[in-house]
Amino acid sequence: MDSVVYDTADAYDADARDDRRGTGAASVARPRALATEAVHAGREDLAALGLHAAPIDLSTTYPSYDSRGEAARIDAFAAEGAEPEGPPVYGRLGNPTVARFETALARLEGTESAVAFASGMAALSAVLLVRNAMGLRHVVAVRPLYGCSDHLLTAGLLGSEVTWVDPAGIADALRPDTGLVMVESPANPTLAELDLRAVAHACGSVPLLADNTFATPVLQRPVELGARLVLHSATKYLGGHGDVMAGVVACDEEFARGLRQVRFATGGVLHPLAGYLLLRGLSTLPVRVRAASSNAAELARRLADDPRVARVHYPRIGGAMIAFEVHGDPHDVIAGVRLITPAVSLGSVDSLIQHPASISHRIVPTEDRHDAGVSDRLLRLSVGLEDVDDLWSDLDGALGFTSGG
Repeated sequence: MDSVVYDTADAYDADARDDRRGTGAASVARPRALATEAVHAGREDLAALGLHAAPIDLSTTYPSYDSRGEAARIDAFAAEGAEPEGPPVYGRLGNPTVARFETALARLEGTESAVAFASGMAALSAVLLVRNAMGLRHVVAVRPLYGCSDHLLTAGLLGSEVTWVDPAGIADALRPDTGLVMVESPANPTLAELDLRAVAHACGSVPLLADNTFATPVLQRPVELGARLVLHSATKYLGGHGDVMAGVVACDEEFARGLRQVRFATGGVLHPLAGYLLLRGLSTLPVRVRAASSNAAELARRLADDPRVARVHYPRIGGAMIAFEVHGDPHDVIAGVRLITPAVSLGSVDSLIQHPASISHRIVPTEDRHDAGVSDRLLRLSVGLEDVDDLWSDLDGALGFTSGG
């Protein structure tokens, strides 16, 4: 059979993984390990408040008898985008519960700040608007990206112009009005990996935005490899339970100020309950990602040995996502699963499978989709925390329904 080569042993060697994430012995020591930060970041003040669980602040507005002081704080935000000091003002300016999540995610990604939004697409839109406002409307991007990200750039819905390139063509594609280079690694849905350090070098002074949704900071921290901006569809692994929709950008404070201004102006705010669920989700992120990744590595091995499977895509960095192409009809596999849920999205505690050409990447033109390696026989599997033998039994049965089975 024709399958890609992957080394699952390397993907789970702790030293190799830390070197790829830039947290090996040669790098600057971090004060706390990732697993500890995941549990405690954004919660350090709780004990002093007499609390154990983070509170949910559902207020949309906050009382103040000092209207002159409020005017000064609003003026400062309008001028600089800095978070207002003191008590909150209005829900569109910021929320204490959401701020806890932002603090925690910034810690995990190793950035100064993070700005949360109502969805991953709202977060990406805010990044584009920040650059567009500076007259930097041109974007250089590498396919594949998530289908809606591809569509947002290609359609020019926010006034952006995109040039699609291979990684080697990034430097030559840059123009005076290039405001952003965007990549995704591992990519959705093919799991293709990029050398982020080399990509960042090719960007020069142009900010590199890396979509880190699939890897999460557990497996990769793009800022340590040269990216300026890290995008997450927080709906996926950061939430982890299929019950919250959100997006977030981890970045330096300077860029964060522009993002906050766009969020205030456009209203793409994250609901406080979603902020609470995300903060709670982060506490188990390392455990969930590593356990699901172990399942995925085993399923990738079994799929690679199955004659009904034409090709398996599994990244060397590891992770809980698998893409595989079947000899038979992929729609029969979707119809044949019983334990695995046939649904869009990913990163939940339960396993999900979908056909990208029909759903997540349907909006991408067929020729562009094929050129990016998204074949019509490709299936994308988000592996969850179920027993791996139960998952394999379900996949085995579903593959038996294909015309190639």
